[in-house]
Amino acid sequence: MHNKNTIISELKSGRKNEQLARIYACDKINAQKYADRYIEAICSFEKQFGENDEVSLFSAPGRTEIGGNHTDHQHGCVLAASVNLDVIAVAAMNDTDTVRIKSEGYDIDEVSLNDLAVQNSEKNRSISLIRGVCAKITSMGYKLRGFDAYTTSNVLKGSGLSSSAAFEVLVGTIINGLFCNNKLSPVEIAQIGQYAENEYFGKPSGLMDQMASSVGSAVAIDFADTQNPKIERVDFDFSKCGYKLCIIDSGADHADLTDEYAAITTEMRQIANFFGKDYLREVDMNDFLCRIAELRKYTKNDRAVLRAMHFFNENIRACDEYTALMDNDFERFLDLLKKSGYSSYMYLQNVYASSKPEQQAVSIALAVCDDVLKSNGAYRVHGGGFAGTVQAFVPDSMTEEFKTKIENVLGKDMCHILSIRPVGGVEI
Repeated sequence: MHNKNTIISELKSGRKNEQLARIYACDKINAQKYADRYIEAICSFEKQFGENDEVSLFSAPGRTEIGGNHTDHQHGCVLAASVNLDVIAVAAMNDTDTVRIKSEGYDIDEVSLNDLAVQNSEKNRSISLIRGVCAKITSMGYKLRGFDAYTTSNVLKGSGLSSSAAFEVLVGTIINGLFCNNKLSPVEIAQIGQYAENEYFGKPSGLMDQMASSVGSAVAIDFADTQNPKIERVDFDFSKCGYKLCIIDSGADHADLTDEYAAITTEMRQIANFFGKDYLREVDMNDFLCRIAELRKYTKNDRAVLRAMHFFNENIRACDEYTALMDNDFERFLDLLKKSGYSSYMYLQNVYASSKPEQQAVSIALAVCDDVLKSNGAYRVHGGGFAGTVQAFVPDSMTEEFKTKIENVLGKDMCHILSIRPVGGVEI
């Protein structure tokens, strides 16, 4: 905990700008707008919870999935990165046994530390994530006490940038700083977030979203052993590649699509189970290819077979993308990214919800990308899919034209030009 007035003074005077510039991948002058955002959050905290002399500031970033679309939950490989959009928090002890978190624009969530069991009535709500993170850290032997936190986010909900994972990592980072003496590693915080999302929120997500948010920077992750994932930082400077990372908001909300996401996991595991395995990563690809006819009869579900085919090829692609970047071969990386997009569209089939075939906002966004970029750059469905966002790497010379034409179709401020953030969940 830190003296509130000292923190505000440091933020106003620019003494925090060097740290903020590093966190947000910007220069020191532009860092001041982030300092002002924290000052505003402190004011909002005090309006909600009253004045407090001692507070702490925290941040957890959204993430972009660069490679490995729906491979993580099958213990596959991914390429991901944190971005310069985040959820921030002002937090302070409250001398009770209750955690109170007020997120801007939402009702306050209150969780008693004396009741950390799963609450079915909280499924698909942020309060379940808070309870789940508290429960898991408590089970690890840490003694938690009540605290208040005010959070504000510029990671758009339903944006495909994993606002839920950022929130989970933020809560874990707050607790780590306040009660665990920062002993929890970024990997542990990610695993805690996934536990909360799976067991308390009710979404069978993999670990990529939380890992990218918690670890930070661009990372290649191999989830063959989910308890000890292999993490390699990607030594590639995206800011000097001649392309801008654009995330396009299709305008469609991917809330209430849990069943669509769950179906991917269920169908992939159905294929794995045919081979006596729990996850597709454990299945030999050649065995799968030789037995497709049997699988079609066994599953009576051609989509499950196609989704498994996507996994096998996408898992290889994610590794190849990492190699291409490490070899400084950005053109090969772009080619692989395009192929990933085609596979997600044709085989994974997560570009629109099968329950709502008339709603294809992501398909429209992809079509506009194709028309504008043609053979330049690359684009693909981003994240979980079905609704949400599209990712594109756009040549610097085309960025303004690209943004204008995308927003002519999808609306103002629907194309976000982002940077890779070198820092994950952090206390300021």
